[in-house]
Amino acid sequence: MKRDGRFTDADVTPEDIFHQRRRVLKALGITTAALALTPGAQADILSWFKGHDRPKAPSGKPLTFAQPAEYQAKLALTPEDKVTGYNNYYEFGLDKADPAANAGTLPLDGWKIRLEGEVAKPITLDMDDILRLFPLQERIYRMRCVEAWSMVVPWVGFELSRLIKYAQPTGNARYVAFQTLYDPENMPGQKDRFIGGGLKYPYVEGLRMDEAMHPLTLLSVGVYGKALPPQNGAPIRLTVPWKYGFKGIKSIVSIRLVHDMPPTTWNLSAPNEYGFYANVNPHVDHPRWSQASERLIGSGGLLDVKRQPTLLFNGYAEQVASLYRGLDLRENF
Repeated sequence: MKRDGRFTDADVTPEDIFHQRRRVLKALGITTAALALTPGAQADILSWFKGHDRPKAPSGKPLTFAQPAEYQAKLALTPEDKVTGYNNYYEFGLDKADPAANAGTLPLDGWKIRLEGEVAKPITLDMDDILRLFPLQERIYRMRCVEAWSMVVPWVGFELSRLIKYAQPTGNARYVAFQTLYDPENMPGQKDRFIGGGLKYPYVEGLRMDEAMHPLTLLSVGVYGKALPPQNGAPIRLTVPWKYGFKGIKSIVSIRLVHDMPPTTWNLSAPNEYGFYANVNPHVDHPRWSQASERLIGSGGLLDVKRQPTLLFNGYAEQVASLYRGLDLRENF
């Protein structure tokens, strides 16, 4: 609550997420009564959701990038404080504000990313290598969360296809598998099932090869003209604008080209709810809520909430629908 007694949009947990968190806690066997019986454990666990004793996430350094006209969509941008302050990164907590409060522990110095598997030229690059080899662009994309809220975000990055081509994929490469950093000491959700939502870590994701090579698919290193803050997946993350946000794996350390469809974290956790493809589709509901419309996170306060229809492939159908010609989108959700 603010000092003047007023709430803003960022202070409010959507109803579907409130119930989802209750289900997570119930599945983990954690109840208010149980916590009350162990006050020491309660204080230790809940301290992670306060953020007061966590290192503050550093501000990103300005980046140099081009702004291709075809990717400067004429859409109202979600304010920067909402993009950096309202997001999911369960390695740092379940609430939308937890990542910004707790991700300052993420160690970014000396970060390296490995690309291997079905490639002729396995490579390991640090962030200086990446910025030297792959010129950056700013692209304004819609972002749609599976939880039925959305944003408009100015990402800064480069096409994933350029990195893949640099490693010279072989004919056996049919899928691309990604992995997030595994560091339980600095990513508390990986160490504590309460904080991390009961997921199995490290977080893994995957794309079909043609999806990975599509020109809309980015490896993002910045947002709002600056290097990514930790809560948004620093120093490098995946951005696939026609898919639900959980496909956008954060803080990537490994990319592996493989022949068989790779496992993905949310599909392993609940395969009836989170499919491998995760294409935004208003005609295929989540088992527990409708996907026909979405809550746009904008600049207004609590009462200024815009509800809008969900677009097939998040509005990118003209560019990507051909990837799925002949594929049953209800079965392959």
